[in-house]
Amino acid sequence: MHDDRAVEPGAGSQAAVIRRLSEYVGRLKGSPFVIDSRIGVGYLAHTVLERIAMRARGALRFPFAAPRPFVGRRVRIRAKSHLHLGPAVTLGHGSVIDAMSTDGVWLARNTSIGQNTRIECTGSLRTIGKGLRAGENVGLGTDCLYGCAGGIEIGDNTIVGNFVTFHAENHLIDDLETPIRLQGVSHSGITVGTDCWIGAKATVLDGARIGDQCVIAAGSVVIAGAYAPRGIYGGVPAKLLRIR
Repeated sequence: MHDDRAVEPGAGSQAAVIRRLSEYVGRLKGSPFVIDSRIGVGYLAHTVLERIAMRARGALRFPFAAPRPFVGRRVRIRAKSHLHLGPAVTLGHGSVIDAMSTDGVWLARNTSIGQNTRIECTGSLRTIGKGLRAGENVGLGTDCLYGCAGGIEIGDNTIVGNFVTFHAENHLIDDLETPIRLQGVSHSGITVGTDCWIGAKATVLDGARIGDQCVIAAGSVVIAGAYAPRGIYGGVPAKLLRIR
């Protein structure tokens, strides 16, 4: 039987390209990955070329790493010996990592740092900071700040929105006879569990302990304290809205 239905020229080859790319990305990430079939070949080609260029920069910046990370344009790294990268890590365009710290910066498999995001481990030469540890499949958003002096730990599969700030440090303020800038700082650290979502423009302060599978609403301020697992928190300061 003859099928008179029109077939778009190149449709079969496009589907094959998408399938092969999906399989490759899935192997790289260590989990299934399927590219949307509606994405055009031109867009895909541009994305692939950009990733090839990022991998080439990774080979230049990390010649002894295996496998090499994807490194964007204008990425700046200080204390590179304190930076530890797992497979398929992405350092987005314009990101900055100052890894000088006692524990260093650890980015596990398939973790990505968004464009223009900063990771700063030591805020003062008087006291070295602790560092940051991110689990597998963590997305650290774009235009974010991670102040890691007191230590930040983020569990697997957690995603962080854009313009989020973490501040693992507090200024001491009790002595009214001494300027605040001279009173020193305290460090409690910040922990975020697995499978969490931190919404855009949230602020997470020193001493916050966010449990597994939590959601932090956009624009919230998460102060020091324990946040029970599976909770949805929002507001200034963030309060429990409901349990997932």
